[in-house]
Amino acid sequence: MGHDVIHLRGLEFYAYHGVLPEEQILGQRFLIDMDLYSDLRQAGASDRVGDTVHYGEVYQVIRACVTGDNHQLLEHLAEEIAQRVLGQFACTSVRVEVHKPQAPIPGIFRDVSVEIWRKIGEQA
Repeated sequence: MGHDVIHLRGLEFYAYHGVLPEEQILGQRFLIDMDLYSDLRQAGASDRVGDTVHYGEVYQVIRACVTGDNHQLLEHLAEEIAQRVLGQFACTSVRVEVHKPQAPIPGIFRDVSVEIWRKIGEQA
């Protein structure tokens, strides 16, 4: 198998994750980037959505993870996304990056993010 990948970039959601009580009450923007590793040769040959990972359905799973339960840590949210996607779609591995651009840090910064890589069958 080669290095076939489907990229989902800049998925933006408003949610209530964080350690501080204000984050759990006020909420903030979160951005998700995800790479789905899967053998895409069959889809390339057939031109049928059934032969690939349906990224619209993956989006819905990510949205449910981000806007569902609140988490204190970005690491926990990233892990939930990775495990749910690996469990529901024909991916061999995923890369999940959770961005928190308005993290409560006293200073000037562009972004804070957590990135994890997980393979099928691998647990946290």
